[in-house]
Amino acid sequence: MANFAFNISLGRIAELYHRVKIGDPAGSSLLVVALAETGLESDAVLKDKDTLADVLAGATNEAGNAGYARKVLAAVDLHAVAADDAADRMRLDIPDQTFTAVQTAGGPWAKIVIAYRPAAASPDSAIIPLTCHDFTMTPDGNNIAVQIDPLGFFEAA
Repeated sequence: MANFAFNISLGRIAELYHRVKIGDPAGSSLLVVALAETGLESDAVLKDKDTLADVLAGATNEAGNAGYARKVLAAVDLHAVAADDAADRMRLDIPDQTFTAVQTAGGPWAKIVIAYRPAAASPDSAIIPLTCHDFTMTPDGNNIAVQIDPLGFFEAA
């Protein structure tokens, strides 16, 4: 599960995930973004950021390794949204992601951010960060498999 949800998305994560799943608006998606270890701001600072541009505007940097690119998850990639009435919760999950042949130059990774992008051409200033997950990894030229959590990336209870 998430190490934290960004304050801007509290109470909205399931709604935004569902909007991607049903294609409203068309072209909306979730992004998987890796944050570099160098310059990483604290969770207390990061959780107050309102857009992906804000996350990356401070000392925090997106991973810059060759072989890394943001992952885009469209409706077809997401699981159905369904409440677990027996356990009184809603879990959201995304498929495991593989970054292929990520090179060492660019340094280690520290976190993964899941964000909502309202349209394919949305600038970082329009992308809403949802959750942030600790993910310590030092790329070495091999593939990097990212599994946020076997139970899902977010749970509302």
